Amino acid sequence: MVNENIVNDEKQEMDNMSDKADCQSEARDNDNKDTAEGDSVESLKEQLEAKSKKCDEYFNMLQRTMAEFDNYKKRTAREKTELYSEAVCEAVGAFLPVLDNLERAMNAAGTAEANSLKEGVEMIFRQLKDVMKNLGIEEIKGVGEKFDPNLHNAVMHISDDSLGEGVVVEEFQKGYSYKDKVIRHSMVKVAN
Repeated sequence: MVNENIVNDEKQEMDNMSDKADCQSEARDNDNKDTAEGDSVESLKEQLEAKSKKCDEYFNMLQRTMAEFDNYKKRTAREKTELYSEAVCEAVGAFLPVLDNLERAMNAAGTAEANSLKEGVEMIFRQLKDVMKNLGIEEIKGVGEKFDPNLHNAVMHISDDSLGEGVVVEEFQKGYSYKDKVIRHSMVKVAN
Protein backbone atom coordinates (compact mmCIF):
# COMPACT_ATOMS: atom_id res chain seq x y z
CA MET A 1 0.00 0.00 0.00
CA VAL A 2 2.77 2.29 0.70
CA ASN A 3 4.09 1.45 -2.72
CA GLU A 4 0.71 2.21 -4.22
CA ASN A 5 0.60 5.52 -2.41
CA ILE A 6 4.03 6.38 -3.69
CA VAL A 7 3.05 5.37 -7.21
CA ASN A 8 -0.16 7.40 -6.95
CA ASP A 9 1.77 10.37 -5.61
CA GLU A 10 4.30 10.09 -8.40
CA LYS A 11 1.50 9.70 -10.96
CA GLN A 12 -0.22 12.76 -9.55
CA GLU A 13 3.00 14.75 -9.66
CA MET A 14 3.55 13.71 -13.26
CA ASP A 15 0.00 14.74 -14.14
CA ASN A 16 0.55 18.08 -12.40
CA MET A 17 3.83 18.56 -14.24
CA SER A 18 2.15 17.66 -17.51
CA ASP A 19 -0.64 20.16 -16.79
CA LYS A 20 1.93 22.82 -15.95
CA ALA A 21 3.80 22.07 -19.17
CA ASP A 22 0.58 22.31 -21.16
CA CYS A 23 -0.30 25.64 -19.46
CA GLN A 24 3.16 26.99 -20.06
CA SER A 25 3.01 25.88 -23.70
CA GLU A 26 -0.38 27.54 -24.13
CA ALA A 27 0.88 30.68 -22.41
CA ARG A 28 3.87 30.76 -24.77
CA ASP A 29 1.57 30.23 -27.75
CA ASN A 30 -0.71 33.04 -26.51
CA ASP A 31 2.29 35.30 -25.90
CA ASN A 32 3.56 34.54 -29.40
CA LYS A 33 0.09 35.26 -30.82
CA ASP A 34 -0.16 38.50 -28.82
CA THR A 35 3.32 39.47 -29.89
CA ALA A 36 2.52 38.64 -33.52
CA GLU A 37 -0.80 40.45 -33.29
CA GLY A 38 0.86 43.33 -31.44
CA ASP A 39 3.57 43.48 -34.09
CA SER A 40 0.99 43.43 -36.90
CA VAL A 41 -1.14 46.11 -35.16
CA GLU A 42 1.94 48.27 -34.65
CA SER A 43 2.93 47.68 -38.26
CA LEU A 44 -0.55 48.62 -39.46
CA LYS A 45 -0.52 51.76 -37.30
CA GLU A 46 2.84 52.78 -38.77
CA GLN A 47 1.60 52.13 -42.31
CA LEU A 48 -1.56 54.12 -41.63
CA GLU A 49 0.45 57.01 -40.20
CA ALA A 50 2.80 56.97 -43.21
CA LYS A 51 -0.17 56.95 -45.61
CA SER A 52 -1.83 59.79 -43.67
CA LYS A 53 1.34 61.89 -43.93
CA LYS A 54 1.54 61.18 -47.67
CA CYS A 55 -2.14 62.11 -48.03
CA ASP A 56 -1.54 65.40 -46.16
CA GLU A 57 1.42 66.15 -48.46
CA TYR A 58 -0.72 65.54 -51.54
CA PHE A 59 -3.54 67.67 -50.13
CA ASN A 60 -1.16 70.55 -49.36
CA MET A 61 0.34 70.23 -52.83
CA LEU A 62 -3.16 70.35 -54.34
CA GLN A 63 -4.04 73.47 -52.33
CA ARG A 64 -0.82 75.21 -53.42
CA THR A 65 -1.41 74.26 -57.04
CA MET A 66 -4.98 75.55 -56.89
CA ALA A 67 -3.81 78.85 -55.34
CA GLU A 68 -1.07 79.21 -57.96
CA PHE A 69 -3.58 78.56 -60.74
CA ASP A 70 -6.01 81.11 -59.29
CA ASN A 71 -3.20 83.68 -59.10
CA TYR A 72 -2.24 82.83 -62.68
CA LYS A 73 -5.80 83.43 -63.90
CA LYS A 74 -5.99 86.79 -62.07
CA ARG A 75 -2.56 87.85 -63.33
CA THR A 76 -3.32 86.97 -66.97
CA ALA A 77 -6.70 88.75 -66.82
CA ARG A 78 -5.00 91.86 -65.40
CA GLU A 79 -2.22 91.69 -68.03
CA LYS A 80 -4.79 91.29 -70.80
CA THR A 81 -6.68 94.37 -69.60
CA GLU A 82 -3.45 96.39 -69.33
CA LEU A 83 -2.34 95.24 -72.78
CA TYR A 84 -5.65 96.32 -74.30
CA SER A 85 -5.44 99.71 -72.58
CA GLU A 86 -1.90 100.24 -73.87
CA ALA A 87 -2.96 99.28 -77.41
CA VAL A 88 -5.92 101.67 -77.38
CA CYS A 89 -3.77 104.53 -76.07
CA GLU A 90 -1.11 103.93 -78.70
CA ALA A 91 -3.68 103.81 -81.51
CA VAL A 92 -5.44 106.96 -80.36
CA GLY A 93 -2.11 108.75 -79.96
CA ALA A 94 -1.59 108.22 -83.69
CA PHE A 95 -5.00 109.78 -84.49
CA LEU A 96 -4.54 112.90 -82.40
CA PRO A 97 -2.49 114.90 -84.95
CA VAL A 98 -5.18 114.21 -87.55
CA LEU A 99 -7.83 115.41 -85.14
CA ASP A 100 -5.80 118.56 -84.44
CA ASN A 101 -5.39 119.32 -88.17
CA LEU A 102 -9.09 118.83 -88.81
CA GLU A 103 -9.90 121.22 -85.99
CA ARG A 104 -7.49 123.81 -87.40
CA ALA A 105 -8.99 123.41 -90.89
CA MET A 106 -12.47 124.01 -89.51
CA ASN A 107 -11.29 127.19 -87.79
CA ALA A 108 -9.57 128.43 -90.97
CA ALA A 109 -12.50 127.61 -93.25
CA GLY A 110 -14.88 129.98 -91.46
CA THR A 111 -15.58 132.10 -94.55
CA ALA A 112 -18.91 131.89 -96.41
CA GLU A 113 -17.28 130.82 -99.75
CA ALA A 114 -15.78 127.75 -98.21
CA ASN A 115 -19.00 126.68 -96.53
CA SER A 116 -19.14 123.28 -98.25
CA LEU A 117 -15.50 122.61 -97.27
CA LYS A 118 -16.29 123.48 -93.73
CA GLU A 119 -19.32 121.16 -93.64
CA GLY A 120 -17.25 118.27 -94.98
CA VAL A 121 -14.46 118.81 -92.46
CA GLU A 122 -17.01 119.11 -89.64
CA MET A 123 -18.53 115.77 -90.64
CA ILE A 124 -15.08 114.12 -90.56
CA PHE A 125 -14.35 115.77 -87.24
CA ARG A 126 -17.63 114.52 -85.70
CA GLN A 127 -17.03 111.04 -87.08
CA LEU A 128 -13.55 110.89 -85.61
CA LYS A 129 -14.85 112.17 -82.25
CA ASP A 130 -17.55 109.47 -82.27
CA VAL A 131 -14.96 106.77 -82.95
CA MET A 132 -12.88 108.02 -80.04
CA LYS A 133 -15.94 108.15 -77.78
CA ASN A 134 -16.82 104.55 -78.70
CA LEU A 135 -13.28 103.52 -77.77
CA GLY A 136 -13.73 105.17 -74.38
CA ILE A 137 -11.46 108.15 -75.11
CA GLU A 138 -12.49 111.35 -73.31
CA GLU A 139 -11.39 114.94 -73.67
CA ILE A 140 -9.72 116.42 -70.63
CA LYS A 141 -11.64 119.48 -69.52
CA GLY A 142 -9.51 122.60 -69.76
CA VAL A 143 -10.79 126.19 -69.86
CA GLY A 144 -12.36 127.31 -66.59
CA GLU A 145 -11.08 124.27 -64.68
CA LYS A 146 -8.55 124.34 -61.87
CA PHE A 147 -5.05 123.52 -63.09
CA ASP A 148 -4.14 119.86 -62.43
CA PRO A 149 -0.54 118.87 -63.30
CA ASN A 150 -1.74 115.30 -63.77
CA LEU A 151 -4.01 116.41 -66.60
CA HIS A 152 -2.65 119.75 -67.85
CA ASN A 153 0.68 120.98 -69.17
CA ALA A 154 1.06 124.69 -68.41
CA VAL A 155 3.03 126.44 -71.15
CA MET A 156 2.08 130.02 -70.22
CA HIS A 157 1.17 131.93 -67.06
CA ILE A 158 -0.69 135.21 -66.76
CA SER A 159 -1.53 137.43 -63.83
CA ASP A 160 -5.17 138.41 -63.74
CA ASP A 161 -6.87 139.36 -60.49
CA SER A 162 -10.33 138.81 -61.97
CA LEU A 163 -9.60 135.08 -62.33
CA GLY A 164 -9.00 132.67 -59.51
CA GLU A 165 -5.56 131.31 -58.75
CA GLY A 166 -4.50 128.27 -60.78
CA VAL A 167 -7.43 128.47 -63.23
CA VAL A 168 -6.96 127.39 -66.85
CA VAL A 169 -7.58 130.45 -69.03
CA GLU A 170 -6.84 129.16 -72.51
CA GLU A 171 -6.29 125.75 -74.10
CA PHE A 172 -3.73 125.51 -76.90
CA GLN A 173 -4.03 121.77 -77.44
CA LYS A 174 -6.71 119.46 -76.08
CA GLY A 175 -5.74 116.58 -73.82
CA TYR A 176 -7.26 113.11 -73.91
CA SER A 177 -7.54 110.22 -71.49
CA TYR A 178 -8.58 106.61 -71.56
CA LYS A 179 -10.12 105.43 -68.30
CA ASP A 180 -7.59 106.58 -65.67
CA LYS A 181 -4.67 106.88 -68.09
CA VAL A 182 -3.75 110.21 -69.68
CA ILE A 183 -2.95 109.78 -73.37
CA ARG A 184 -1.95 113.38 -73.85
CA HIS A 185 -1.94 116.29 -71.39
CA SER A 186 -3.84 119.47 -72.28
CA MET A 187 -1.47 122.30 -73.25
CA VAL A 188 -2.86 125.34 -71.37
CA LYS A 189 -2.36 128.90 -70.19
CA VAL A 190 -2.86 129.31 -66.43
CA ALA A 191 -3.77 132.38 -64.39
CA ASN A 192 -1.81 132.95 -61.17
